[in-house]
Amino acid sequence: MAVKRGYNDCISTINPVRDFLDVMSGKWKLPIIVSIGVGNDRFVDIQESIPGITPKVLAKELKELELHQLIKRTVVGDYPVRITYTREPYADTLTPIIYAMKDWGISHRKRVLGT
Repeated sequence: MAVKRGYNDCISTINPVRDFLDVMSGKWKLPIIVSIGVGNDRFVDIQESIPGITPKVLAKELKELELHQLIKRTVVGDYPVRITYTREPYADTLTPIIYAMKDWGISHRKRVLGT
């Protein structure tokens, strides 16, 4: 059976995009990375900066982002124990993607909603 023209080109694009979506799946991971990037380093600060996110979901997403080496969780052992979150340098590779998505979202909103 002959391979359809463009199949390999399509797969070579789809597979890496799927990898990205597997890591960044859901509606919370990018907002969390943005929140931490602008200086919200405590759990409660991150939660308050993202409308609608629940503590349970935030905890789950933070663990996944840490697993993928995009953020770092630091426990300071004084009393009371302080836990902070910072972006790993690897998360900086997402910055151009985040800005491209922001620009597209602004353009899309203007086009569709006229605002």
